[in-house]
Amino acid sequence: MSLRNLHRSLLVLLVALPLTGCLFRSHRVERQVTSQPLKSAIQQDLLDYIDAQAAKIHTMQATVDIDTTVGGSKKGVVTDYQSIRGYILARKPAMLRMIGLFPVVRTQAFDMVSDGGEFKLWIPSRNRFVIGPEDVPVPNPKFPLENLRPKIIYDALLIPAIDQQNEIAVMENSYETIIDARRHRVELPDYEILVIRKNAQGWILRRKIVFSRTDLLPHRQMVYNDNGSMVTDVHYEGYKDFDGINFPSQVEISRPQEEYDITLTMVKLQFNQSLPDEKFVLQQPPGAQVVRLNQPPTNQARRAEGDPK
Repeated sequence: MSLRNLHRSLLVLLVALPLTGCLFRSHRVERQVTSQPLKSAIQQDLLDYIDAQAAKIHTMQATVDIDTTVGGSKKGVVTDYQSIRGYILARKPAMLRMIGLFPVVRTQAFDMVSDGGEFKLWIPSRNRFVIGPEDVPVPNPKFPLENLRPKIIYDALLIPAIDQQNEIAVMENSYETIIDARRHRVELPDYEILVIRKNAQGWILRRKIVFSRTDLLPHRQMVYNDNGSMVTDVHYEGYKDFDGINFPSQVEISRPQEEYDITLTMVKLQFNQSLPDEKFVLQQPPGAQVVRLNQPPTNQARRAEGDPK
C-alpha cells in the first residue's frame, strides 16, 4: 500500500470512529425548571410597580439587626462580625442616618449621616470622624467598611423610580439558577428590568431590577458604574406588610469590589412619619481625628493608618 493510500485509510478511520460510539458517548441534559406556579407580567406592569412603590414612601424609620461580613478572594480571608442592633432614618429625596450599637453594652459602633451631597461618619472605637462627598472613595483599604456610604444604603432600601427624562428601561425574560434540597440545579424564571442611562460617553447600563415570577416582586437589584462593573448587589427576601406597604424583611447588600456584605433584618419598620431636619445632624465630637476625603491626609491621619511617613 502506498503512503498516500495509507494516509487516506487512516483519515477515513478517524472520521468513522465517532459514528461507531467506541470513543464518544452522549447523554441527554435535562433542564429542570421550578414546579412553583408562575405569574406573568408585561414591561409596563413592572415599571408601574417600581414607580408606585417609590411614590408611596416619603420617610422610613427602621430598627434593624446588622450582620456584616468582610473579605473575599482579594484578601484571602473572610471575617464574620457579631450581629449588632441598628437604627435607620431616611427621608426623600436623599437624606439618611444610620446608627449601629454594639451588643450587650449598647455603645455606639458608628453613626453615619448624609444630606444627599456630603456625608459624615463617626467611628468612636477609632476616634475617627470622616467627612466627604458621597462619591469619593476611602483612601484606606485596610478598613473596607469605611467605604460604606449612606447613598448605598438609601438606594438599596428605597429602590429609585425610573427617571423618565434621562433613563430608558427594557425588560428581559431570564432565569436564576438555584440549588434545591436534593442538590439539583433548578432554573427559576424571572423578569429583569434593565435601566439604561446616558452619560458623557454614551448610553450605559445603570441598574438591573430582578422580579421573581412566583410573586412579581423585586428580589434583586444590581447597580453598575460607568465602566459597566457591578458595584452593588442587593437581595430582597421575606416580604411583609409594614404600615400597609409590602416591604422585604431582609435586605442583603453586597459590595464586591470592596469585599464587604451587610445584611439588614427588619425588627421594626414605620413609613411616612415626620422626620425633622435635626434628626439628620451629626456634630463633630470634641477631640476626634477628622478625615476629610477630598483633601490630602494629615501626618496624624497617616500615622493612624500605619504609614510612618
